[in-house]
Amino acid sequence: MRFKKTSLFFSLLLFVAALRAQVKWTNMDTAFGKLPNGFHVFKSTDSLDGKPFIAWYAAADLNDKHLHFSVDTSKGRRLKPIQFYERGNNPLLVVNACFFSYETNKSLNAVIKDGKLVAFNTHSIPLKGKDTFTYWHPLGSAIGISKKRKADVAWLVTDSTKHFAYASQSVMDAFKDSSWSVDFNSIISAKAAHNLPYDGHIDLHKLKPPFHQWRMQAAVGGGPVLLQNGQINITNNEEKRFAGKAIADKHPRTCMGYTADGKLIIMVIQGRFPGIAEGATLQQEARLLQSLGCVEALNLDGGGSSCMLIKGKETIKPSDKEGARAAPVVFVIKATK
Repeated sequence: MRFKKTSLFFSLLLFVAALRAQVKWTNMDTAFGKLPNGFHVFKSTDSLDGKPFIAWYAAADLNDKHLHFSVDTSKGRRLKPIQFYERGNNPLLVVNACFFSYETNKSLNAVIKDGKLVAFNTHSIPLKGKDTFTYWHPLGSAIGISKKRKADVAWLVTDSTKHFAYASQSVMDAFKDSSWSVDFNSIISAKAAHNLPYDGHIDLHKLKPPFHQWRMQAAVGGGPVLLQNGQINITNNEEKRFAGKAIADKHPRTCMGYTADGKLIIMVIQGRFPGIAEGATLQQEARLLQSLGCVEALNLDGGGSSCMLIKGKETIKPSDKEGARAAPVVFVIKATK
């Protein structure tokens, strides 16, 4: 009898927690004038787990032929989102995407623009301390949209000698060695599971998990993945994205996912405003996307980079005092008549 009471008690706790996690969203379409039928905007100023919360998301119908999904990049420099908007003939949506280097102004993640791989994942991460000359080699994640308007989230192997990214639909652990430079063959060799011999001619489909050419029309990388098959599965440890306890920190966030009925969800979460908007953890971010029906989703660059413009108008307030941070890559949606 005591066991039953305890089980009931914990069930009630879970139920109350689920209720607290529910966030109410308000349709904000009228704030942006006339929008395409397949595109809608929502805002929440509800609390998140009892804490102040502000977030926006856009829902775009992938099957709406009047919506064009693309990527814009700036070679060797960074631009603010409003600059991408102005030079891109006023797209419907502009949102920050990939992590980037301040030193080189280049994306650290894979980018596919008009079907071409124009930026590559950073596959080598140096360790510190006594392991200074040792490197992790993870596969970075990305979200892409194909010519047939199908969205996908995958883990990628990218190599400047290859015309396409190669994708796995299952997460894999990073491998570690003393080589800074890795290429496609060395990564595939290291991933040849179950003692499968590697002689330079491995059938990628025989690898466990298999790889395939990832033929996307537009794609941006980030990480970690937040959802798989509709379930929360944060692959931060495998992707080596955030170290230590940073996975539980609250920050401004940018994330993207898609639903089973073909809706692309682009969300930005305001943060670093104590008492007004405190941001979200990766777990909370994943839960929000799951509640909107996403089957797959991933985190993108956040913090001071988080910014989404709808018809050139800001949604969340960027956390940097200087306003929206300049970046080398944005994801854009354009509307055609």
